[in-house]
Amino acid sequence: FTGDMRRCGQWVKRQVLIIQLLDGVLRGTAQVMFVSNPVSGLLISTGLFLQNPWWALNSLLGAFVSTVSALLLRLNREAIFAGLHGYNGTLVGMLMAAFSSKGNWYWWLLFPNVFMSMLCPVVSSALSSIMSKWDLPVFTLPFNILTCLHIAATGTAHPYFPEVKIQPKAHLYHNDSLANLSIPQQLFLSVPVGVGQVFGCDSPWTACLVLLALLLCSPAICLHALLGSAAGLCTGLALAAPLEDVYSGLWGYNSALSCIAIGGVFYGLTWQTHILSLICALFCAYVTSATSKLMSVLALPACTWPFCLSTLIFLLLSSENPAICRPPLSAVSCPEENQHYLRQLRMSEKALSSCKGERTLERMEG
Repeated sequence: FTGDMRRCGQWVKRQVLIIQLLDGVLRGTAQVMFVSNPVSGLLISTGLFLQNPWWALNSLLGAFVSTVSALLLRLNREAIFAGLHGYNGTLVGMLMAAFSSKGNWYWWLLFPNVFMSMLCPVVSSALSSIMSKWDLPVFTLPFNILTCLHIAATGTAHPYFPEVKIQPKAHLYHNDSLANLSIPQQLFLSVPVGVGQVFGCDSPWTACLVLLALLLCSPAICLHALLGSAAGLCTGLALAAPLEDVYSGLWGYNSALSCIAIGGVFYGLTWQTHILSLICALFCAYVTSATSKLMSVLALPACTWPFCLSTLIFLLLSSENPAICRPPLSAVSCPEENQHYLRQLRMSEKALSSCKGERTLERMEG
């Protein structure tokens, strides 16, 4: 049940399409956190239902529709059933429900949710054709584009799909049961809650299930998620942010994603890239604060724009340090698998260089 469950994936390929879709939707839910594990996706989905069943239903619908849309467009099947065309739909469905001022169980919202989720693989494929020139992932750019498009098109005064009023660092869902805790307790809880805020959730129980899902797949990803959220928390305190925003985890979620991405997912995990991931997380927290204020002028949420911007900057870093090594995008997996891949790559390169040296020596002797 650990890692990306390749044996399970191979078994699923031989099953009927419904089983393949279920596996793809669960993996897509987990891919929001760079995890391709259906059990992790099931744990995360359970956490979303604990937070808000209506939000969770919309997120699963978004993941399902975007996955089916990718199949109909005949995109790469390996990528589809690894969840790479489901995670943007998950976030689109979740956040569209969260930002709607109509509240829970407003069934008309399912129509724009389905439409925007259908567009996720279209936008993702279009961006991928551009980003592939630099061997970069599209991250959650399709989610950011489509969610902001929907909110800008409807606004707060729309008769059928009104949105909540966007303010700098305004949280969507406040857990009043945590207000009676002491300041150290709330600061301690804000670290895992910051990880849960990747899905727009501030429930500690949801955050614990998300962290358990990450730990099940990759301890390195779980560790970097906590470190990134803690880095965002410290930045928020250093910038004298309102404590309510810090407690609700809004300073942590973008930094958590950035720290995971740099700390072993898209770079080989070394102590150099570990430090680089913490720097990226701190930088991302600054970008989050600035982006929130700029986007609020347009009455739009910051979403995960800060994560995409800061992480892409760090992935475009040109370094001659052999410890800062980026595996090809096609080989990217969890940090532990990436380490194994890079180790094998170095061994093959050494064997190839020694073979060339022996041939050169033979020619010189001849």
